[in-house]
Amino acid sequence: MKYTVKIADKTYEVEIEDIHARPVIARVDGEQFEVMPESGSKPEAGEEAGGTNPLAEKTPSSLKPLPGGSPTSNPTLGGKTLTSPLPGTVTEVFIKKGDKVEIGKVILIIEAMKMKNSIRSVRTGIVAEVMVSAGQTVAHKQALVEFTE
Repeated sequence: MKYTVKIADKTYEVEIEDIHARPVIARVDGEQFEVMPESGSKPEAGEEAGGTNPLAEKTPSSLKPLPGGSPTSNPTLGGKTLTSPLPGTVTEVFIKKGDKVEIGKVILIIEAMKMKNSIRSVRTGIVAEVMVSAGQTVAHKQALVEFTE
């Protein structure tokens, strides 16, 4: 979805990838940001969110540039378990037990409503168990991968 947003006489082009994914991935004038709406974090009156992006003074502190500009859509509930951010069907799995993964690595694809969603690792670690396989239907917050440590 594309939006034109005007803030204090300046117009920004904003593109939202999937409003239902967490975190929400937004592109503001070509720069990618990760937004966690459920954090409820809003700047107080007169408080600046910080940073060097053009919206820094007008955006919630939950708006952060993505590392390397790579989209992500894979929140976890616990430290060792990666859970599904949305219901859908696993179409591809790129890891196996014993693999070492880095933050941001695409580990599997979930298709939901005819859209393929790259599920990325939110931690560095070794895969202890892959709990899903290609073709399997998953529910929201269902465990996908467990890491050691």
